[in-house]
Amino acid sequence: MPALIFRVASIRSSLFAPINLPHFLSSKPTALSLFSTLRTRSQMESYATSSGSSKLLFRQLFEKESCTYTYLLADVSHPDKPALLIDPVDKMVDRDLNLINELGLKLVYAMNTHVHADHITGTGLIKTKVPGVKSVISKASASKADVFLEPGDKVTFGDLFLEARPTPGHTIGCLTYVTGDGADQPQPRMAFTGDTLLIRGCGRTDFQGGNSEQLYESVHSQIFTLPNDTLVYPAHDYKGFTVSTVGEERQYNPRLTKDKEGFKAIMENLNLAYPKMIDVAVPANMVCGLQDLISKV
Repeated sequence: MPALIFRVASIRSSLFAPINLPHFLSSKPTALSLFSTLRTRSQMESYATSSGSSKLLFRQLFEKESCTYTYLLADVSHPDKPALLIDPVDKMVDRDLNLINELGLKLVYAMNTHVHADHITGTGLIKTKVPGVKSVISKASASKADVFLEPGDKVTFGDLFLEARPTPGHTIGCLTYVTGDGADQPQPRMAFTGDTLLIRGCGRTDFQGGNSEQLYESVHSQIFTLPNDTLVYPAHDYKGFTVSTVGEERQYNPRLTKDKEGFKAIMENLNLAYPKMIDVAVPANMVCGLQDLISKV
């Protein structure tokens, strides 16, 4: 795919001021009002942009059952306001498309970081609802899609693009999508790491062609080589974290700060339960999430 020349103002993480608890206590709020305020703050954070750019619109969305993050990016300076979704969930497609409609965006791509085992992707369902949208995944995944990416390929939307970095290890076809480099592109950079790198963790490596040594090498060669201030956005979080940085994970990730042998020993002794959705999710996701196609494959 050809790369486009573009201009992007710098972006910075949105910061939400903490709730002033003494003020709330002095005003003697009811439990309901305090809960309402906390809930509103949570909703704000769920839809917060990490960008101060006049070009890049960014939203982080959450699906609570599988603890999956879906990411919406758009070039709002372009006349068409082209947009893409990363790792959509089938159950949340209507929410995502309603938001895209409200923001006046044109969805161009529905992308996956890998073939998920814990939920069914929304890409196929999105294609049935929005004509012209193309599904995207790595060629190495061997699954169905409209666009198959290889290492170094770029996905353009308007004057912006994401670079596809190969990060196998959780599955054989994992990709990390990274915003471009250069003064005219979003700063700090953003890495959408799927299950390869989680906040203070990583994806398991005991199924779907997983390999702990390969995952270790993927993270250290493709993600930890990015600038320290690169924002890390994973496909899942189970502890309430929303974003990290490459520098933080290089310093604090309890698994990936070990040497390779130490990491392999950790991964071989996780003793995790069999994924409850894998027997449904993987076959469906191999055909872009459209379960009625499974019997035809």
